[in-house]
Amino acid sequence: MQRNFLTTERVCRYYRRGTHVVRAVDDVTFTLHKGEFLGIVGASGSGKSTLLNLLAGIDTATSGRIFFEKIPLDALARRKLAVYRARRIGMIFQSFNLLPHHTALGNVELALYFNNTPHRERKKRAIEILERLGLSDRIDHKPADLSGGEQQRVAIARALVKKPEILLADEPTGNLDRENTGQIAELLTEFNHDGLAVIIVTHDIELASRCAGRILKMHYGRIVEEISGPGKEGNL
Repeated sequence: MQRNFLTTERVCRYYRRGTHVVRAVDDVTFTLHKGEFLGIVGASGSGKSTLLNLLAGIDTATSGRIFFEKIPLDALARRKLAVYRARRIGMIFQSFNLLPHHTALGNVELALYFNNTPHRERKKRAIEILERLGLSDRIDHKPADLSGGEQQRVAIARALVKKPEILLADEPTGNLDRENTGQIAELLTEFNHDGLAVIIVTHDIELASRCAGRILKMHYGRIVEEISGPGKEGNL
């Protein structure tokens, strides 16, 4: 039996641009199941990144509701919403968003700082995840001394060191070459096999098809098609 994990019900996000109303997300309903790898694909401006920000609780829906394990995000107080983002959700982006004056280890440790994780435990967990991602010899390097693929792996380590239940990936390979794109796809699939639920938004249908068990296509803020991918289906 599939377990509903993250659900949207007729979610809309509208905003004004002068006198024009932009329907960035328009009447979107879908469910992410526990342990599923879901792809959301669409061209630039299709609303997929806006949708991801809504799922993360970074942005607020104009109408409709989002539920995490049956709890509506809009009913959470600001503090509890921050806890949801800090503990339940991991995020990675096209731009790596690493702090330039911190080492790889420092960047990853920082994700645990706001969880009040003790320093010794922060360092231990950060080293473990960096080693798992093949960065044991890059731990003391700063972002400027890392390749694009290495920087993205540090960003993934930063997202995963919290041991989140859902990973939200916003164009995570957009700045990478084909070889590094393949490596990142393999890493995300590996962690999904370990039980991590993943949502990847991308313009690259080939990438989504390689990883995801299910793909939603977006166009002008709406889901216009749902297709099955060859990737791992959600845990049943």
